[in-house]
Amino acid sequence: MTYSAFDLTGKVALITGGNRGIGWGMAEALAQAGAEVAIWGRDGARNEEAVRKLSEIGVKAKGYAVDVANESEVNAAMTHTLADFGRVDFAVANAGIGGGGAKFGEFPTDLYRRVLSVNLDGVFFTLRAVCKHMTERAEAGDPGGSLVGVASLAAIEGAARNEAYAATKGAVISMIKSIAVEHARYGVRANAVLPGWIATDMTAGAQAAPAFAEKVIPRVPMRRWGEPKDFGGIAVYLASDASSYHSGDLFVIDGGYAIF
Repeated sequence: MTYSAFDLTGKVALITGGNRGIGWGMAEALAQAGAEVAIWGRDGARNEEAVRKLSEIGVKAKGYAVDVANESEVNAAMTHTLADFGRVDFAVANAGIGGGGAKFGEFPTDLYRRVLSVNLDGVFFTLRAVCKHMTERAEAGDPGGSLVGVASLAAIEGAARNEAYAATKGAVISMIKSIAVEHARYGVRANAVLPGWIATDMTAGAQAAPAFAEKVIPRVPMRRWGEPKDFGGIAVYLASDASSYHSGDLFVIDGGYAIF
């Protein structure tokens, strides 16, 4: 007999940036565990491809073209998602961009604003919309829900030439903790996931750099890059009833890099 708490049948999951990378790794696992999945992403073609793959697993899935940095687009996408699925039980604010590389004293202001708009405003707009729905549902007699903000090791370690990115990820952690405390009375949990060095489009440059392969990856105790699929298990756990008393926590998924 399997442990039934991990069965997500009947639950609806929403993942921003869910058409590739870490978001896709989570979306695929959630679907395999039985959840219906809503994908939010800017690239409509990628959304359609992700939905096709999820549908082949045998669950309902739908994609929505949305820029999470745009408040009105987020609110509209939430309205459409609820109209299509009826509810959201689990939401992952995963969409984000990089932007590091420039010396801090020369960091472009326009890039700083762009990084904040996606990585911080986007998380705020997304989780605010989902919290509103979950709170209203709880007040109507149907409490519960789980929220995840995808942060980064940059939030807790010194990330040279990455101050803007690091600032947004540190803020995500603080936001998640505040959400967890405020919404516990509604049965809503909130946690943060902190990825380490993961092989995604965002890290393509680092993956191709010989110096990175020689000096950084050997410092990862697992001796490899993380992969999107490495985030499937934590997504299923946090979406499931198995984590019903787990809130306000930080999940570092980095192959042991931060402690070595």
